[in-house]
Amino acid sequence: MTPSARADVRDFLGRHGLRAGKDRGQNFLVDPELAHRLVELAGVGEGDTVVEIGPGLGQLTRALATRARRVIAIEVDAGLVRGLREDDSLPPNVELIHADALEMDLVGLARDAGLHVRLVANLPYSLSGPLLRRLIDLREFAADWSVMVQREVADRLLASPGTKSYGSLTVLHCAVASLERLLHIHPRSFHPVPRVRSSFVRVRPLETPLVGPGDLESFERLVRGAFSTRRKTLVNALRTGLTARYEPSRLSGWLHEQGLDPRVRAEGLTPAHFASLRAALFGVEPHPAASPEAKG
Repeated sequence: MTPSARADVRDFLGRHGLRAGKDRGQNFLVDPELAHRLVELAGVGEGDTVVEIGPGLGQLTRALATRARRVIAIEVDAGLVRGLREDDSLPPNVELIHADALEMDLVGLARDAGLHVRLVANLPYSLSGPLLRRLIDLREFAADWSVMVQREVADRLLASPGTKSYGSLTVLHCAVASLERLLHIHPRSFHPVPRVRSSFVRVRPLETPLVGPGDLESFERLVRGAFSTRRKTLVNALRTGLTARYEPSRLSGWLHEQGLDPRVRAEGLTPAHFASLRAALFGVEPHPAASPEAKG
């Protein structure tokens, strides 16, 4: 990023009496060349409607507008919204909405936008977990979503079973989507410069997910219960996390059928294992993708 570009950022913030809010984890993307590269990596095409969460200073927004038919930018910071509107610096195919992405109806927004909906976001570090969970609910209405997150969060999303980073966030995503880390992003691409590195990750809904559309709630309850006390065995963790409504014999029988050690912990199970376990514990038919052949 050039010194002049960073000076432009300081000028915008100064004119409007703004600064990056630490409480919101704001680190604004300010590298125009990187912004255009991210748009390309996200697969944005001329017929797409793109929902952007956190446009910040509008650097990525303007790059999106050069490729997409329409951009719906959602910004929670009233000062940034005011500054962008006063400067009239966003292209005409951008609709800027002052709203909290954690509270607004993202599913309804994506559904009403019609075909070819994509989501692109530079997620605030402090809110990446809750926002990532909300994006999973878009899987039936969006072609994909591409997000900038702290590298450690990306590591969690892409972790393998048995590793320290593997957890409920990994399992929930891998049960319904495929994930790909497209780029590591240097801290100097942001203002203020963060102390951590970021990654750009693209998430695409699976054609055949491990759990059906109406099953994610019970699946999530199971997965979060299993990981609620990582040091405990799966049997003991589920007793704590899911209450005593599930017969221990069902869990023991399932472990035996899968050839798993009775002392296995949650991180020892693949996403397909969890889908199969949900079916066993809830007494329902497993989803077609949650078969023994899908456990890798």
